[in-house]
Amino acid sequence: MSLSLIAVIFLTLLVTAYRLYGGWVARQFAIDDARTTPAHVHNDGVDFVPTRPFYLFAQHFSAIAAAGPIAGPIIACQAFGWLPCLIWIGLGVVLIGAVHDFSSLTASVRHGGQSIAEITREHLGHRAGMAMMTFIWIALVYVILAFTDITAGSFVAGTEELAGGSFTFNAGGAVAAASVMYLLVAVVMGLVERFFKPPLWLSTVIFVPATLAVAWAGTHLSNVLIFDARTWGLLILAYCAVASMMPVWTLLQPRGYLGGFVLYFALALGIGGVLMGGYEVKQPAFRGFDVGGLTGTLFPFLFVTIACGACSGFHGLVCSGTTSKQIDRESHLQPIGYGAMLAEGFVALIALVTIMIVTTDEVKGLKPGTIYGNGIGEFMTLFIGAENRPFAITFGAMAFSTFVFDTLDVSTRLGRYIIQELSLIHI
Repeated sequence: MSLSLIAVIFLTLLVTAYRLYGGWVARQFAIDDARTTPAHVHNDGVDFVPTRPFYLFAQHFSAIAAAGPIAGPIIACQAFGWLPCLIWIGLGVVLIGAVHDFSSLTASVRHGGQSIAEITREHLGHRAGMAMMTFIWIALVYVILAFTDITAGSFVAGTEELAGGSFTFNAGGAVAAASVMYLLVAVVMGLVERFFKPPLWLSTVIFVPATLAVAWAGTHLSNVLIFDARTWGLLILAYCAVASMMPVWTLLQPRGYLGGFVLYFALALGIGGVLMGGYEVKQPAFRGFDVGGLTGTLFPFLFVTIACGACSGFHGLVCSGTTSKQIDRESHLQPIGYGAMLAEGFVALIALVTIMIVTTDEVKGLKPGTIYGNGIGEFMTLFIGAENRPFAITFGAMAFSTFVFDTLDVSTRLGRYIIQELSLIHI
């Protein structure tokens, strides 16, 4: 089966699922714009802020589509072959993952923007709610520390995408410079949106190209921000603390919006590579139900390995944490809750494609990020030429950092919400 045919079938599945199954689920939830959403009821200009749907979609999409839908499919393909991965991503995202996100978002909006933990406490009792809150908070701390370590390491040595590259610039410094400038661009966009209120198309035309420009600038400023991993770790944690307390319009919304476009570009490059690259499938379709080792059985480890991209519980925290507080109308629940998860399923497909086009020997010993970065860089050079490969790789690396920053920011803010809810319980 050709890559082009696989991509067309998968896209057709997602579009059809959104229209038919997603519409049916929306009818079961009795979506009604006559209901006033928490963003209007509790509008405080900090966390509860009514937001335009396209703006919020990009923010929500970039928050849920972290590194998970990239690493999981690549690892699972190496273990079990691409066919079971493709089937699980397609059916999982349509029947489980998107429904989970849609349900979590709707439940939170109907409960005043409360988190899943608080909803659990309300319906299952105080002890169950406290247990859920404690578990979520510990899990968020783990996520923050893990992703801080990954990001700090990428700012020192470059992300896995840049590892082993023969470039004249400092790989880690290029990613660090591009990522920091990206955050500054997001803050400027937030201030412009807040105080000048330009049309969204105008902000998009100005700030999206600026986001691409900082990736290019990173290759020329790669020796400016050079610190060790410990220093970067402390700086990133400080950033998380400050970002979690800032009004959503200053950083969370614009950074997520621009991050969404970084994801869109990555998806566009993937589609372009699939349709125009003439690549062949070089990985086996199926390796077996038991390939050996402690995690070598297809059931259940295929479904454990590919969580993000098919079904992820973390999305429920994002839906009920930040996104539900920004929903302007209930009719926006389906495109943001169900639609964004389908888009993440497509992110997983592109990640899967980046390993399908190389042989087993070519990826032996390589980490998932390296495989993905090489693939995205290869796709991008089809359009900008092989001589611009450093920029293509830096863009892929900054995209990876964008995913991580979105996860860090949202996770820290969610942790703050949990602490606030715990304080209210004791009061």
